[in-house]
Amino acid sequence: MKKFGKLTCFVIKKKYLIATLFAVLFVISSVGVFFIAKTAKASTYISTIVIDAGHGGIDGGSIGYSGTIEKDINLEYSKTLKSMCSEFGFKVVMTRSNDSGLYSPFAVNKKKDDMKKRKQIIERAKPDIVISIHMNSTKGNTSRGAQVFYNKENEHSIKLANSIQKQFQDKLIKPRKTSQSGDYYIINCTPYPSVIVECGFLSNKEEEKLLLTNDYKNNVCYSILCGIIDYMV
Repeated sequence: MKKFGKLTCFVIKKKYLIATLFAVLFVISSVGVFFIAKTAKASTYISTIVIDAGHGGIDGGSIGYSGTIEKDINLEYSKTLKSMCSEFGFKVVMTRSNDSGLYSPFAVNKKKDDMKKRKQIIERAKPDIVISIHMNSTKGNTSRGAQVFYNKENEHSIKLANSIQKQFQDKLIKPRKTSQSGDYYIINCTPYPSVIVECGFLSNKEEEKLLLTNDYKNNVCYSILCGIIDYMV
């Protein structure tokens, strides 16, 4: 095992993992979408992943070109990613699994309380990595592309972000060219390797339509899974 300070990250040999991956995945290539076989199990190595579905409750996040609410699609993608990671053999902890926010109804600052609760979930889980799922948005409607954000002070976060972004480059339609550093609470609040995955721009009419399809959702989540595996090799 490879140790990062107080953290322990399970390291899986590349040859073993690649062989396992082919045994685990059932590939449908007609539209470039990949699915995890339901009978799959990765290996005897168990790594813990926290999947954070961004926003929730009264915090809807951004609103898409046609009215898509970010918190809803974040949760859909997070659940799909959880299913894929679980089928591969990872232990998965979700910060939220329904529409409810994590804040106390009595909290004065519900956003702050919500983020504090997410931090507590991460700390209790002691994960190998944290993936926070979001959708991007801008005032204009031309920006598009999936992109991963990392804490520039955490070298393992940088490696994880680059691994996922590379998979986006290989598998998605017009992703951003590179991952990018960002100063966000969820990737700064703990020492665990953490990234924010912006799956695409809801403000872009074409990309919003794409993000709402099951095929594209599965492809994005599969790309994230491949990036996680690549990071752990």
